[in-house]
This record gives sequence, C-alpha cells and structure tokens, in this order.
Amino acid sequence: MTTKMKIEHVSKIFGPKPKSIVPMVKDGMTKSEILEKTGHTVGVYDASLDINEGEIFVIMGLSGSGKSTLIRCFNLLNKPTYGSIHVDGENIVEYNATKLKKFRQDKIAMVFQHFGLFNHRTVMGNVEYGLEIKEVSKEKRQQIAQENIEVVGLKGYEDKYPEELSGGMQQRVGLARALANDPDILLMDEPFSALDPLIRREMQLELLDIQERLQKTIVFITHDVNEAFKIGDRVAVMKDGKVVQVGTPEEILEEPANDYITDFIKDIDRSKILQAENVMIKPNALVSLKDGLHVAVKEMRENGISSVFVVDRSRHLQGIVTIDAAIDGIKQKKTLEDVLDRDVTKVSREEYVSDLIPKALESKFPLAVINEEDRLEGFILRVHVLSGLVADDVEESKEYHGYYNG
Repeated sequence: MTTKMKIEHVSKIFGPKPKSIVPMVKDGMTKSEILEKTGHTVGVYDASLDINEGEIFVIMGLSGSGKSTLIRCFNLLNKPTYGSIHVDGENIVEYNATKLKKFRQDKIAMVFQHFGLFNHRTVMGNVEYGLEIKEVSKEKRQQIAQENIEVVGLKGYEDKYPEELSGGMQQRVGLARALANDPDILLMDEPFSALDPLIRREMQLELLDIQERLQKTIVFITHDVNEAFKIGDRVAVMKDGKVVQVGTPEEILEEPANDYITDFIKDIDRSKILQAENVMIKPNALVSLKDGLHVAVKEMRENGISSVFVVDRSRHLQGIVTIDAAIDGIKQKKTLEDVLDRDVTKVSREEYVSDLIPKALESKFPLAVINEEDRLEGFILRVHVLSGLVADDVEESKEYHGYYNG
C-alpha cells in the first residue's frame, strides 16, 4: 500500500521552553511530574506512524492521551516541537506560510466535534464557504456544494440554517463542507461524540458508505473503542502522549501489546468488530455434483462429519447433503442432486458477526461464506456466532460439535 502520511518522532510540548523538556521525558518523568515541576504540558511525545492512502486510520485514547493534539499537528494547527510529517513525500513542518495555506486549501480538510458551522449561513452557504475563499466562481462552487450536499444525504435542505437542523444533520453539513474542497486527506476530531447513540451509529455507517465511494485518506479521532474498531482499517492507541500500539482491530484484539491495551479493550463488543471471514472455517471436505452419493458418504465418514457442502466444477455452492439423506438416497437409488438440500444461508466475508446472529438462529445448517462469484470460501457454525468463538477456539469447538453440525 502507498504511504500517504509518514509521521516520524513527532513531539508537541506546550510551554515557554518546550525543547528543554524533551530530556525529562526521555528520563522517564511522567506528564504530571513535568507539569508540576516545569509548568510545561507534554501533549505528544515521539509519535511515529505510517498512514496509508485510502484507509481510515483511527487514533484512539482516553481524555488527555494526546490524540487531538496529534491530529492538529497533521495540518499544523499545532506545530511540532520536534519531528517531521511527510505528506506525499514532502515535510510539511518546513512549509512557509504560502505553502501551508495552499496545503490546507487543496490537500487536507478537518471536521470538528462541535460542527463549527456559521449560523448566519444556510447549508449551501456553509458547504461552499471553502470554495468561496478560494475564489471559485459562484456557479461552479454551488454546483460542487450541491453535489456534496447530496453525497451526505441532505438534498432538500440547501436553504435551511444550522439551528433548524438536528445534531446529526449539522455534522453532515460539516462533512459536506470538508469534502467540497476535494481534499486528499480528511481529519475528523471526535466528529460523532456530541451525537446521541442512534444518530452516532447512523453517521458511522454513513461515513463508511461515503468512504466506499470516495476512497479518501481519513484520520479519525475517538475515545470510543467500539467506534474505533468498527470504522478503522487500522487503529493507533495512545496513552499519556505516546503511541502504545498500532494494528488492525483484529491484531489488537488478538495480541494486545500490554496490560493497558488489554484493559482498554476488555469491554468491547466483538460481535460488532469481527466479520464472517474472522470466524469462518475453511472446509476440509467438499463434494462435487458429479461425485454422487457414495462419494458423499465416504467423505463424511472419513472426516467424521454429519453433513457436507456440495459444489459444482467451479466451486459454486449448490447446497448441502446430510448423512441420513445420502444413505436413504442410496437405498432408493436416487442421485445426489435428488437429495440435495438447497436451503443454505449464504453470507459474505465482510458481514459482521452481530448481523449473523439472526441468520444463524433461523438456519438449520451452518452458514456458507461465499465470495462475489458465489464460490464457497468457508462455513460458520451456529456456536461460533452465538458464543463469539474465534481462531484458537475453533479447533476445540470442532471436537465437541462435529464440524458441520452447527
């Protein structure tokens, strides 16, 4: 993947002599000790990150962890005390005022927690504001603004004022305004934290839908671990101004770096983070339509299973056959296709485990995980969905449940 932003050893210390504080941090003094002794505040210390083009990169941490201080370094609202920030290979920390202004206008945009809208401007007026500053013609900027208003689902509200909108709608305006400049990088500083839980979930899904279409590089700040793991392609966890761990949600769940991370993620709802591909089992036994019932029975007996998926020559899923149906079919001189049960619930690799629960409850067979070409990739037992078993638990689960019994 292409690295869009490379953050190297960035520190941000607030106070009259920030560079004099670095040796104290290196010697292991805590933020509170430094504040008490010197009056300086360590916002961020020695942060290094690679952020890839087109990913949603989440920076997560509790209040005071340094996450908002760090994201404000990315557009130099906070100028780092030390370190470099390379965007497309250029160190923006070295930009002069002219280059920085152009960078902020053309390449990067920010969505704030408390919307930051102009109350005296309509939705259209707010969204086109950045283009107006760039002296884009009125006709052109309103065309671009209208397109982005529709992207965020606010068509018909162009002439409304912020006070006439709900919190979620106001945040959509802020998002549309940021997108109107067509930035490469979108910074989002706890954009949904002021919203009620239902609207917050809607906005999370809206963001994922927009990202699917636009493929921006998004840096998203949150203190909510469930939100971070739901929307983040990768996540960085911060504590006391330092980056503690970086990884995919699954990597952090499976291999927490230390006790702090373990404690931080202990209450996470894994069913809303893990996807079908994380809990599926690759089938050791498959039967093709051309094989017939005797082969199906042989496969089930050799593998100690009570049912087996049936595919065609191209591995497209056709259905499932049970041992009872196969034996009865042989006695009655039927074909495999005659006794095949096609009532198999199919799911995609990307579906979240939480969405699989009702499907698992309703299905009499394991869930079949298929790809875009309807080829069988794996299967999911009901017990894995309902108990949240993953990875290390799958083999143990097979032993007790017989791996196609569900």
